[in-house]
Formats: sequence, C-alpha cells, structure tokens
Amino acid sequence: MSQSEILATDTTRHTGVQGNAPRVAFQGEYGAFGDEAVRSYFGREAGIQPEPCPYRSFAEVFRAVATGEVNYGMVPVENSQAGSINDVYDLLRQHDLFVIGEHGHPVNHCLLCLPGQQIGDIKRVISHPQALAQSDVYLRELGAEIVATYDTAGSAKMIREENLHGVAAVAGIGAAELYQLEVLARSIQTIKDNYTRFIALGREPAPRREGAAKTMLVMATAHQPGSLYRCLGMLADHQINLLKLESRPSRQRAWEYVFYLDFEGHREEGSVRAALADLAGHTTFCKVLGSFLREV
Repeated sequence: MSQSEILATDTTRHTGVQGNAPRVAFQGEYGAFGDEAVRSYFGREAGIQPEPCPYRSFAEVFRAVATGEVNYGMVPVENSQAGSINDVYDLLRQHDLFVIGEHGHPVNHCLLCLPGQQIGDIKRVISHPQALAQSDVYLRELGAEIVATYDTAGSAKMIREENLHGVAAVAGIGAAELYQLEVLARSIQTIKDNYTRFIALGREPAPRREGAAKTMLVMATAHQPGSLYRCLGMLADHQINLLKLESRPSRQRAWEYVFYLDFEGHREEGSVRAALADLAGHTTFCKVLGSFLREV
C-alpha cells in the first residue's frame, strides 16, 4: 500500500472522514512555514491534497485535533539554529494525542514590505520570535526596531491589510506572493542551512511501517541523585541509541523537571518494549508520545 493510500485509509479509520483530503491544523496564517509543512508532508504522494487549517496558537492546534475539529495537526518542535519550541513540548504532555510522523522543513527567511520601498525606509521589523531569533545577525545590522508578533505570514498579512509603510516582515517567499509584498532581501537567516522539525499529531497511534523508526517519550524521575542516569542507562543496556534529551519544568513543584526523549526504534520492537518495561519501574511518570518513521 502506498503512503497516499495509507493516509486516506488512516483518515477514514481515525476520524470517519471519507476520502483522501485530511484537514490539518497549523499555527499561523496561510503562507506560514507551518502551512508549507502541512502541504509538503501530507501532500508528498499523488492523490493526497490536504486542507491546511490556520489557528492562531499552538494550544488551539492541539485543541482542534483533540476535539475532532480537524483530522491532524502539524506543529514545530525545534529549529536547527534557535533550538526547541518549549510551548509545544509542554502541550504534548498536557494533551492525550500521538505523534504520528515528523518532517524536516527548510526555512528560508525573507524581508518583505509594501512595494516601492527601499531598505533605508524600514524603521520596524515584525515577525514570530523564532523567525527573529533565526535572523538575528542580519536584523542587528539593519538597525530597525524589532517587534515580535504571533506569526511570520501573519506579519506579512498585517503589513498588507493595514498598509504599513516603513515596516517589514520576516517571512517566507510564499507569504510575499500570497500577500503581494516586495522582497527586499532573501535568505536572511543567520545559518543558511536552516531547518525546522515539525511533528504530525493524531488522535490514534500511527500504524507501524517499514523503515527506520523513531520513538518520542516523556517521563519524570524520582527527585534523588542518579535517577536520570539510571533511566538513560536502561536504554544503553538494550542497545538503544538516544537521539535527543530535553528537560522542561514539571509545573507541579519548583525545580522539578520532566524529560522528553527521542530514540531510535519502534515501541513494538523487542528491545524497545523491554526498555520501556524497565523504565516503567524506575520512573514516576512515563508516556510514549509516538513511534513513527524517522525522517530527521
């Protein structure tokens, strides 16, 4: 079965929606990198034409998936330059959803403005905080006022709708075309090979497929010396390669943390099953967020 057939089948089984046009929530406006990631990930096979659905916040994306308002969600978890998106990690723990896939999406930032303006006319630059952080060197040299907004493409839309002269947005080339803005500068990100890792969210686990797999896990350990060390040792004992370790405040007690792990393998593999069984006996909380085909 091809990926397009699997996605169409999954959409019907998971949501009751017939056909192969899943509704997929993303944060931001049309033309945002999240919009691009939805189309790229869900539309990579012939026959799949996803319907991207914009939401203002990551929390609204999670809610839309959880309530069945959409079939799936697509949210960023980390950028190759600016690092992790903490809000998304917190929401993964708060919602009973599954990570069903991942997608490494290239992010090339442009400086956009109303037609007819020059670089010297720009007094203020607006965009999402992540985009501003990823373009920090260029923006410091520009010397304009920097103002954070909720979205890259949303900033471009704001400039067009409010006819903002002297203001530029950091956004993708797609936003320039969609909102009919002029491109003052291209590829302004500090690290030119700039990628954002997106994850796809669903209400049910992804079916196991052929190929290298990755598992995402969140856990909490006892607040005592060596607890995390022993848990990580269990992965090593089962020859499981740890890919990422992220900590976030538990929000229950001050200075206590939960840990997010990415590691190689699928939860149905024998070595992973055995490691998860060991972890269950040495953690105060342990939840598999999802096992899926590894792309990043």
